Amino acid sequence: MAKIDFGGVIEEVITADEFTLDQARETLKNELITILGYGVQGPGQALNLRDNGFAVIVGQREGTASWQRAVEDGFVPGKTLLPIEAAARKGTVVQYLLSDAGQMALWPRVKQCLNAGDALYFSHGFSVVYKDQTGIVPPANVDVILVAPKGSGRTVRTNFLAGSGINSSFAIHQDFSGRARERALALGIAIGSGYLFATTFEKEVHSDLTGERGILMGALAGVMEAQYELLRKHGHSPSEAFNETVEELTQSLIRLVAENGMDWMFANCSTTAQRGALDWAPRFKQAVVPVFDTLYESVVSGKETARTIERNSAPDYREKLRVELDRIKNSEMWRAGAAVRALRPENRE
Repeated sequence: MAKIDFGGVIEEVITADEFTLDQARETLKNELITILGYGVQGPGQALNLRDNGFAVIVGQREGTASWQRAVEDGFVPGKTLLPIEAAARKGTVVQYLLSDAGQMALWPRVKQCLNAGDALYFSHGFSVVYKDQTGIVPPANVDVILVAPKGSGRTVRTNFLAGSGINSSFAIHQDFSGRARERALALGIAIGSGYLFATTFEKEVHSDLTGERGILMGALAGVMEAQYELLRKHGHSPSEAFNETVEELTQSLIRLVAENGMDWMFANCSTTAQRGALDWAPRFKQAVVPVFDTLYESVVSGKETARTIERNSAPDYREKLRVELDRIKNSEMWRAGAAVRALRPENRE
């Protein structure tokens, strides 16, 4: 492990320097890795594992768009692409990467496919932590491990292809074989993680649900909408409102933050922008702290889980989701966004 100073807190992390790809191959040389689900996380992890030389098969329902996608990605029906239960029986490492609702629905069947000594792998602590609501209690004779990439399934793949990686957390919930930690680290390196940091299933799901609902998605979307509507209310054009709210952030400023941090981004903006940002950041923080406190309590208590399960398990879930997403897509702000994106030089003929 490498000891890194994270702002005054010393944390141990694992990179491919400490746990090499060759070590990962040696650790998993006798393993067959089954990827159950080929939707969000499944493709990126499966393809990265295959490209890194690991034995991988995919389990997916036949006749679905995800089955066809796996075929297009080179997985062969009857050989490396099988129905879910058949794939689960073959694997010694079973990566359970179905949606949370899908994990609940298929668990009684998947559980029967696990053999003593297998590793049951998750990329989210949801199903195990909220077992009272999901009904997912792994058998005592398997390893239960987690590697959770801190990014979308798409970026797990695109970053890998670009020669970088998505950072991942890892956790051990149950160590039956005595090799659970070694297996988790090997799999984390094998899927191309930038670095690995230790967590627990509980902390992973609490931080993940908070982050998704907070700054990563919910808060970002809400704050953007508020600023855009404010500017429009005061007579600014859609183009001006969108550029000042979204385009400058995504095409310029956030890239500066990614390169060297928020202070560096501030230092590379105008003095007027610096002064305004430094003065107003504490006020925004003060305003949202109560919202984040409420959000975190809702996550830890299981309220968010209950709502997720209820809504996502409904038979008309996809239809209702499409209505909600179309409402965003068809709003003036994101119609303006489509127009702005079309005007980028790379999108013009």
